[in-house]
Amino acid sequence: MPPIPVQQAEAVGEYDMFVIGGGSGGLGTARRAASYGAKVGLAEATHRLGGTCVNVGCVPKKVMWYTSEEASALRHAAAYGFGNAEENNKIAASFNWPMLKKKRDAYIERLNGIYDRNLAKDKVDYHEGYASFIDKNTLNIKSLNGENYTVKAKKIVIAVGGKPHIPSDEEVPGASLGIDSDGFFELEEQPKRVAVAGAGYIAVELAGIFNGLGSETHLLIRKNAVLRTFDPMLSDVLLPWMEHGGMKIHKDTGITKVEKIDGGLRVHQKNGPALEVDTLLWAIGRVPNADGLGLDKVGVATDAAGNVVANEWQETNVEGIYALGDIGGKALLTPVAIAAGRRLSNRLFGGPQYKDDKLDYENIPSVVFTHPTIGSVGLSEPDARKKFGDSIKVYTTRFRDMSGAMLDEDQKQPTAYKVICAGPEERVVGLHMIGVGSDEILQGFAVAIKCGATRKDFQATVAIHPTSAEEVVTIF
Repeated sequence: MPPIPVQQAEAVGEYDMFVIGGGSGGLGTARRAASYGAKVGLAEATHRLGGTCVNVGCVPKKVMWYTSEEASALRHAAAYGFGNAEENNKIAASFNWPMLKKKRDAYIERLNGIYDRNLAKDKVDYHEGYASFIDKNTLNIKSLNGENYTVKAKKIVIAVGGKPHIPSDEEVPGASLGIDSDGFFELEEQPKRVAVAGAGYIAVELAGIFNGLGSETHLLIRKNAVLRTFDPMLSDVLLPWMEHGGMKIHKDTGITKVEKIDGGLRVHQKNGPALEVDTLLWAIGRVPNADGLGLDKVGVATDAAGNVVANEWQETNVEGIYALGDIGGKALLTPVAIAAGRRLSNRLFGGPQYKDDKLDYENIPSVVFTHPTIGSVGLSEPDARKKFGDSIKVYTTRFRDMSGAMLDEDQKQPTAYKVICAGPEERVVGLHMIGVGSDEILQGFAVAIKCGATRKDFQATVAIHPTSAEEVVTIF
């Protein structure tokens, strides 16, 4: 459905709930509340519903990851009897970025339309514009054509997400010559040479995609490891494999200046020679998307980083105002925002059986779409040692998975798993995986860990053979 017109919006009266933000968390919250009969409105400040995940995040990123995997499969196909290596490598090198971008964008547009139709089906009023607080129950909506009007609501949910951070030109001269992760999806052509600055999951994922598709790829990291919030084993396995695959890793460095030159950019490093590239991509973190919300007008508390402070019930310090998703700066994952929002709506509108419903933020699984993929749930080994001391036991295994059985040894991706147990019963408090299929394997084990599974429970489960996943139950 199209956004409701101004005249209709002004005639609504008072909503039971109004959600600021049409991303995954906001949509999940609004639709769940409406399913209980609540009068719900939602404002989205762009022309596209779905937020970061659908438009410039997880979904198009996964399409690009699959694309990179297809290139890898082509390069390995001769080992399994398909064609010959020279021909297959030429096909892999002939990747048509503009064609794929056109198809990917059309796919995302179809998803935008599905979200739009779902709002209509669930009778959620869709407002297209920027929402900002006037008071704790009143919002100003500035529509994208410049019109202003107000809406009232008994409860207001802030679900505006985050945005990529790029240094200012004052901090790093020429920094604005680079692009961010949003800009990655706007690239019309594949850069032949690219520098990616960052060591988090966005940086390693996008660098891996570029490298897999044949771009000369430089990854610049401040220290000696990537994914530093994850278990150290994962970086220990991933970094050497990325370098083995041709990526150029620049450690203990940073960018001091960026210059425009004929044919591209010159990126000056703190340590190391200047790099000449076509594209510089900043992936150095995300910041809350709170600009213009008017939080100061209603006294909603924020932390030093600008995240909206909310408790375990998603409540801010102002009664009737809630916050969830990336704007809260905690567990920045799409399914977390959806789960928190649905539980909030359950509690507010679902009846007494949901009076205690809230999201448990412990043991949230996450994956990283590197090559090979990473899965992680629970405590890292350093965090487990801090919490449980010497009572933990760590079980590890490293092997080459069977998908590379016909490949030469230097082409076989590494696999490594770590299971961390704590206490006399050896309850599993952490599982960390890198290897083909780790993203899919993790989900089932995450359920077991959430249920409090122990080493004995894992051992009592019969292995599925031959799979990589069986190593998780035979690791002990």
